[in-house]
Amino acid sequence: MEHWIPVLWVGLAIVLLLFLTIKVKLHSFLALLIVGLLVAFLEGMPLESLVSAISKGAGNTLAGVGLIVILGAALGQLMTDCGASKKVADVILKTCGTKYLKWGLLFIGSVFGTAMFFEVGFIIMMPLVIGIAKEAKIPYMALVIPSLAALAQAHSLLPPQPGPVALMTTLGADSGLVYLFGLVVLIPSIIAAGIILPRFLDDLNVYKMPTIGGFEETDYSKFKTPSFAVSLLIPLLPAILMISHTLVAAVLPKEHMLVYVLNFLGSPIISLFLSVLVALYVFGVRAGRTIAEASDSISKAIKGIAVVVLIIGAGGVFKEIIISAGVGQHIAEAVKGVDINPLILAWIITAIIRWATGQGAVSAITAAGLVSPLLGVYDIDPVLLMLACAAGSNTITMPNDAAFWLMKETFNLSMAQTFKTWGLLELINSVVGLIVVLILTLFI
Repeated sequence: MEHWIPVLWVGLAIVLLLFLTIKVKLHSFLALLIVGLLVAFLEGMPLESLVSAISKGAGNTLAGVGLIVILGAALGQLMTDCGASKKVADVILKTCGTKYLKWGLLFIGSVFGTAMFFEVGFIIMMPLVIGIAKEAKIPYMALVIPSLAALAQAHSLLPPQPGPVALMTTLGADSGLVYLFGLVVLIPSIIAAGIILPRFLDDLNVYKMPTIGGFEETDYSKFKTPSFAVSLLIPLLPAILMISHTLVAAVLPKEHMLVYVLNFLGSPIISLFLSVLVALYVFGVRAGRTIAEASDSISKAIKGIAVVVLIIGAGGVFKEIIISAGVGQHIAEAVKGVDINPLILAWIITAIIRWATGQGAVSAITAAGLVSPLLGVYDIDPVLLMLACAAGSNTITMPNDAAFWLMKETFNLSMAQTFKTWGLLELINSVVGLIVVLILTLFI
């Protein structure tokens, strides 16, 4: 029974977090710090340990995940400002034609979700999707759903996005295997949410066509836009480096120089940093922009995600307090006698935190500290535990989530319509993702 008391404190903290963010409408940054301090005091954490946990939680998270968010936003902005994003979308959609349009959008969404922060990918993709829907005379929501299903799920499952990286680092999961098995989880979940779900929504034609800006309003003719292959290769460079390290490490001894070098180049921060440097040249200088103009794109990207970085830092503080107070260990001990699959438990924990915080990356970071002790209790593969949490971080969202309002206000939807479209696609993504992870346990 004593092990359940710290779990009760975390539950109380999450309820308070929901109240502060939804009812009081307090900023998530402050709310996360308040509930973190609450857990520390309820657990009787020494004050000197609390100060250390706050510094360590914020410092480690911002040094790792925060840097990744900034680099990812910079890469996405550089890619967008020279027309490379439009190039990728145009070629794929032209190749697919109307018949396979939704499948093409699944692919584009997956690429953008891997390479860009969610809000950036949303802003880039949606005007394009609306333009395609008008031209093809297709209900626009029938194309929005597959686009966002892929964008959100790839963002939640695959490095170098911040949530997956935080989970991968804390749980000690191999980055290359995370990519390989992440794709196995990604494909059926986005097919279910993006292709199958719209077939059951028979009123998609009643959604009024929104008026939002598109690529056609921007003149890219003055830029030397890179080829389709180059435009696609650069954002996928981190994935290529991470998978290369895993494959090489599987066939060569770990002392081999190639393994050593790829271990460095395939780390999330270094691989993404290299991508940004290449993008600075290819999407900047080579495209006909000056270094100063390309740097302006990076500045614009950083300004756009500054608040998100701060909230992620506060989530890191909450996570570190949970770890330092030993709450994760108590949860591990408490569930020893509970007849529930640890992967389902990890998914539930992450989903609840997502509902409470309204932030996918924060829920992943916080859940990592809670579920990591399960590795010592159960015989679980860290990669599968990581993917279960990642799927939980992408579940149905509440009105305290920025993505919820981004969807609602962009397309002028009612609350019911937002839950029916965005809510259902997220829920299906999450549940199918968990089911695939559970199926993988039969083989791994």
